[in-house]
Amino acid sequence: MSEPRRSLLRAALARTEGPALGTFVKLPSQETVELIAIAGFDFIVIDLEHSPMDLETASRHIGVARALGVSSVVRVPGLAGGWVQRILDAGAEGIMLPHVDTVEQAEAGVRAVRFEPWGLRGVGSTSRAGDWGLMPQTEYLRFGQEEVVFMPQIESGEGAANAAAIAAVRGVDALFIGTNDMSNSVGKPQGGPEMNELTQGVIRAAKAAGLPVGNPAGVTREAVQSAVDQGYTFLVQSNDTTLFATAAAAAVKAGRSVGFA
Repeated sequence: MSEPRRSLLRAALARTEGPALGTFVKLPSQETVELIAIAGFDFIVIDLEHSPMDLETASRHIGVARALGVSSVVRVPGLAGGWVQRILDAGAEGIMLPHVDTVEQAEAGVRAVRFEPWGLRGVGSTSRAGDWGLMPQTEYLRFGQEEVVFMPQIESGEGAANAAAIAAVRGVDALFIGTNDMSNSVGKPQGGPEMNELTQGVIRAAKAAGLPVGNPAGVTREAVQSAVDQGYTFLVQSNDTTLFATAAAAAVKAGRSVGFA
């Protein structure tokens, strides 16, 4: 009998020697996912909230990442439209749900992600998540209940105030702090004392509940060290478009600095 499949994402989030590292994917090119895997990231976050990607593209990204040993999280645009059901059947190991401000919203997310009796996810074991029908249905159901990671995104003053209660919801596995939207929500600059107090409150709430907590992070050693010092345990470093744009701009700047003798 084969060993039960284990979540690569949960394994990365549980690592104690350093933060788990991911990056957002906004481009539809499968080669982007391949390059990210070769670079050594632990996971990708396929961004369906802030990109024009469709479900079919996301499914192909998940398949490429899975084949290369990289875990896929999908940031869905919301709970409407059956996104969560179809993304999980496509084989994603995690769902990031933006703009979770209340316990009720977190509970609705859990219901979308989990099977009965925790939730309302439909059974579709003939999908990639069930190895196209070759996986025993009991194992398909077990993986969905025990291995899939649900991470609400806390990105408002209200969400920060309710972070402890959200973290305590059964079926919530991690918290992700959206500092850009939170800063805009409360009208305070990132890095200022008010924002630091809010984010530290969310970090404390996550840790008190025994949950990993992450944020969008920079790509330098200094940026990662700063995030770790603040208490973050997993980081989403930049995104594919910005990584490429930054490298391209640096290449052009270097090239333009040289003239003919």
